[in-house]
Amino acid sequence: MSFGDPHNPYGQQPAQGQPGYGYPQQAPQGIPPQGGYAYPQQAPQGYPGGPAGYPGGPGGYPGAHMEMPGGAKAARVILFILSSLQALFGLLVIIGGAVFASAFSGSSSSSAQDVGTAVSVGFVIGGLFLIGVALWPFLTAVKMGKGRNGVRVSGIVYGSLQTFFAGLSLLVNVAALGASEQSSGGPTAIVLLPAVVSLALGLTIVIGLAKAGDYFKRPSY
Repeated sequence: MSFGDPHNPYGQQPAQGQPGYGYPQQAPQGIPPQGGYAYPQQAPQGYPGGPAGYPGGPGGYPGAHMEMPGGAKAARVILFILSSLQALFGLLVIIGGAVFASAFSGSSSSSAQDVGTAVSVGFVIGGLFLIGVALWPFLTAVKMGKGRNGVRVSGIVYGSLQTFFAGLSLLVNVAALGASEQSSGGPTAIVLLPAVVSLALGLTIVIGLAKAGDYFKRPSY
């Protein structure tokens, strides 16, 4: 059936609802509607509802908001503790030097006073050195929250030195303990406890930071 010329204003017009000029095309049944006005677009995956790989999206950028691993947290706490103990020990060394110098200050012998002064200066220098070294673990622990791989390496190096000297101290104490078995009044097994604790703390720092590589290598935004 012909409807005539569609440009003829006097001809028969197409029936209402039949596809023609100005009417949206109806998609065949079974085919999802294509994009256009009035059809909702599928939201890109990410954000809260946006693509994976963006902050807030499922599995967002690693490190965009990554929580510090438990091993790194434990290492950070230990670094703070060791820094505080080392600074306190350095302060005690300085005080001990001052006490030692005052004990020789009342001596009538000038040579004894000179010895007391020299020992006191040595104590002060040693105490200041210990306090200065205590800044290493302290600053490392402070920067771990926003630090990158360099902070991690700094902590691993400090933990390795801690482990080395603790192990060396443990070996020396074990040797002394073995020698004491030949005589009475020698050191007992309790002297091994500080070295064992120090060794365990050093290993905890090294292992905790070694396993937290992804956290310290995360991209910054």
